[in-house]
Amino acid sequence: MELRIESIPRGETLRYLGIRGHASAVDEAELTRLERVLRDTARPRGVWRLLEITADGTLAGTAFRPAGASVQALLTGCESAVLMAATLGAEVDALLRRTGRISMADAALLDALANAAIESVCDRLCAELAGELHPRVLTPRFSPGYGDFPLSQQPDFLAVLDMPRRMGVTLTPGGLMLPQKTVTALMGVSDHPLGIKGRGCEGCAMAERCLYRKEGITCGK
Repeated sequence: MELRIESIPRGETLRYLGIRGHASAVDEAELTRLERVLRDTARPRGVWRLLEITADGTLAGTAFRPAGASVQALLTGCESAVLMAATLGAEVDALLRRTGRISMADAALLDALANAAIESVCDRLCAELAGELHPRVLTPRFSPGYGDFPLSQQPDFLAVLDMPRRMGVTLTPGGLMLPQKTVTALMGVSDHPLGIKGRGCEGCAMAERCLYRKEGITCGK
């Protein structure tokens, strides 16, 4: 499905730049210009699939069994799971390469904007899914690479969601998704109310080893 970039939160952009508080070190006019260029260039798309969780934790009709204690905790009490993916498109990768050849400073700003933009697109997709699946309840999304949800399961997302055909997303031998501004995630789905889980440091299996927390910030998840 085609999606829109509803907004690019400035606070998220600054977080990706490693800036806390007032953005005095950032040229606001340049950031606004690059945001406009990014919005004009991006071609956001999303895909998703609802799958029943079988007794052994495998997603029905697939060989995919999400791994990690964090994911298992997220799915506790859920009858089904949604696999989702969103991308800004290959056009944004090309824009980042062109910008980097001209100005590394602008490329850094643009990269932070793109990171914030893809998260915003994911938020939009999740909101649409919540409406479509209502009255069933969705957990927060959880992506490979967070907590102990291994990046090695990224190929399962590509296969189950048929991402190469449906979105033009592929995986390099090193495990990098192309286009780079692409996110995959899993959400639990239940027929009954669930406690809020899956977000915050307290529920993360990596909390004691997290590099973000050592610097006094969070990953935002």
